[in-house]
Amino acid sequence: MSVVFIAVAGCLMGSRPLTLHDFHASVTQMQYNPQEKAFEISIRIFTDDLEKTLTKETGKAVDMSSKIKNDDLLEKYVRAHFTYLNPQRQVKPFNYVGHEVEDDANWIYLEMPYNEPFQGGVMRQNVLMEMFDDQVNMVNLQYQGQKKTFVFRKNQPIQAISL
Repeated sequence: MSVVFIAVAGCLMGSRPLTLHDFHASVTQMQYNPQEKAFEISIRIFTDDLEKTLTKETGKAVDMSSKIKNDDLLEKYVRAHFTYLNPQRQVKPFNYVGHEVEDDANWIYLEMPYNEPFQGGVMRQNVLMEMFDDQVNMVNLQYQGQKKTFVFRKNQPIQAISL
């Protein structure tokens, strides 16, 4: 019986799906909000992969489902692994908004003020790549009706971003 079938069956029966998976991936949604003049960013990471990575990094067991607040740890980790530089090669600062646990994944929320017109830049998205050689991080960028997806891998953790 495949892991996919078991996970789907678990979802259909209403129980929490197995957290075992054959691939390591994250999905980042980066959507421009013209009223706020900011990119609203959400990063979805499998909880078990995140816990394993943060445990290795801190040397202490990290449990994302516990009542212990992990926001400081998550913010520090994301700041070390997610960066956007504008065309002038200036780092665009972002605010850590928070996170939430949803089934077998964690959503991490960021907001990046962006007042100037978007003209591309350079992005680094290498979350979990220090832990998993097969890690794939997809970034879906939306700006004023334009959409584009970028795929980051261990051999390409930094890319030019344009629409």
